[in-house]
Amino acid sequence: MSDFLPISLARPVPRDHREGGGSTSKPSRADAEAAVRTLICWAGDNPDREGLEDTPARVVRSYEEFFAGYAQDPEEILRTTFEEIEGYDEIVALKNIAFESHCEHHMVPIIGRASIAYLPNNRVVGISKLVRVLEAYAKRLQIQEKLTAQIANAINEVLKPKGVAVVVEAEHQCMTTRGVQKPGVSMVTSTMLGAFRDDASTRKEFLAFIGR
Repeated sequence: MSDFLPISLARPVPRDHREGGGSTSKPSRADAEAAVRTLICWAGDNPDREGLEDTPARVVRSYEEFFAGYAQDPEEILRTTFEEIEGYDEIVALKNIAFESHCEHHMVPIIGRASIAYLPNNRVVGISKLVRVLEAYAKRLQIQEKLTAQIANAINEVLKPKGVAVVVEAEHQCMTTRGVQKPGVSMVTSTMLGAFRDDASTRKEFLAFIGR
């Protein structure tokens, strides 16, 4: 197994797919647009000039897309499964799924690709559902380590497979465009559960599938 690939061997942990907490009500669209105006002023520009007068509304619409995952339940996405699989019990894998997320520390993009696999236990799920689970978690404020574990744990919880494997590789603009400013550096994280954790040959087969 490749030395540079960090394999998380931690047991599955409870998840809260409704991020955050507390009882604070969601601000209105007008509140959100006013906050963007404040940031424009703080940056030193005039939010009323021609090029910026519609920017608060555009930013808020963009945020609705960037953070659409908060309105989605990843476990519900996985609940429609199929049992007529003719005894298929080998690895099901999707590799190089492009995604975009946002760093919860600086609110700048995380751009990367994920590979997701599971070992069926009498039932399978439509492959698009695996992509939708990734999107539901990615379209939130995130750190990559948590994103990787959330995807694996949701699949493990709902499908009850013999094993789950998730590998994520991404470039973080909080490091490439600010701070140490090192473009081209990517971060790799992984979570292995069940057979992918316990059986080295199964893990090796998955890593070979995805070219690692």
